[in-house]
Amino acid sequence: MLAGVELGGTKVFVLRARGRTIVDRVSIPTRGPDETLGEAASTLKRWYAEEPFAALGIASFGPLRLDTAASDFGVMLPTPKPGWSGADIAGALTDGLDCPFAVDTDVNGAALAEWRWGAGAQGERPSDSLCYITIGTGVGGGLVVNGRPLHGAMHPEIGHIMVRRAPGDSFAGTCPFHGDCIEGLVSGPALAARFGMPGNRIADDAPGWDNVASDIAQLVASVLLTTAARQVLIGGGIGMGRPHLIPMVRAKLLGVLDGYLPFVDEASVERIVRTPALGDQAGPLGAVALALDALA
Repeated sequence: MLAGVELGGTKVFVLRARGRTIVDRVSIPTRGPDETLGEAASTLKRWYAEEPFAALGIASFGPLRLDTAASDFGVMLPTPKPGWSGADIAGALTDGLDCPFAVDTDVNGAALAEWRWGAGAQGERPSDSLCYITIGTGVGGGLVVNGRPLHGAMHPEIGHIMVRRAPGDSFAGTCPFHGDCIEGLVSGPALAARFGMPGNRIADDAPGWDNVASDIAQLVASVLLTTAARQVLIGGGIGMGRPHLIPMVRAKLLGVLDGYLPFVDEASVERIVRTPALGDQAGPLGAVALALDALA
């Protein structure tokens, strides 16, 4: 038995799994850290008392301190989400549990699940490198290379990359830190500001989508050029909820690269830039994948 927590910006999944099969799942709305983490921790403790689990995986929105030698390991770093800066994610969720655990970003977890069981495991040659980008309340990206999520001084903060803007696009962006970084341009709140209406009311044929696709294509190009990832998966509510968007991104990407990367062409781009094979289960299974790594 394994346990996992996928901590997202709008909701939290607390789950139990046998191997990779999820057998119990509880959904909690994301509120303040004390209330949210307290409710998740209570669920974990109740389950642990029923049947101790062998390991716990925590996949959380970031930014997080992931250096295990740091005094604030597992703590939320300065974040645009009100009240969450400084929240002790790992400490709150592991208190009272006697089992190994792993904590990482939600996107690194999703990338690990896709590498192990999803898009990265498909085809004759499994991917040795894979990037998972989520576009929803925010924009985040995780990168797995040879089966290990990428860490360094921190973890990838793809959502705050600055991209070349489409000609004539004057939208100022909504990121409180950087204005028109990619999160400030294409996240859910950014789209609501850009189009002047809630996201669920924006028509698929609204003219502003061309600029959105251009921004995302610039992001994907940056990822491919800097990491040489074999695949870039675009998930999240916007990535998976707007089927017309990915083909637009692919077309824009081919124009941006202009043939420079020989492995990206009209024949390969559909395999390289796609939605997650695990769909909306990539996130929860990411927590399971982290638990398996902790157990190993």
